[in-house]
Amino acid sequence: MPGLLRGVARTAVIAGTASAVSGRVQRRQGRRWAAEEQPQAPAEVYPPEEAGQEAPVSTSDKLEQLKQLGELKAQGVLTEEEFAAQKAKILAT
Repeated sequence: MPGLLRGVARTAVIAGTASAVSGRVQRRQGRRWAAEEQPQAPAEVYPPEEAGQEAPVSTSDKLEQLKQLGELKAQGVLTEEEFAAQKAKILAT
C-alpha cells in the first residue's frame, strides 16, 4: 500500500509541474504573438508642411518619440539595429 500511495503522489507532482510549465509557455507565447501583431512604429511622425519642408520638431516631441521608440524596443517589436536607425532619424531632425 505505501508503494501505491508513493506512486500516486509522484504522478500528481509530475502532472502539476507539467501543467504549470505548460501554462507559463502558453502565456509567454501569447505575449510574443501579441507583440508581433502590433504595428511597427511609423518612420515619419510629422508630414511635410509644404513641398520639401518638414515641420520643426520640439525637444519635448523628440523626447516623447524616443520614449515610444524605447518602449517598442523593450517589447521586442524593434531590433537593436532598427532602434538605432530610428533614434538617429529622430535626433537628426
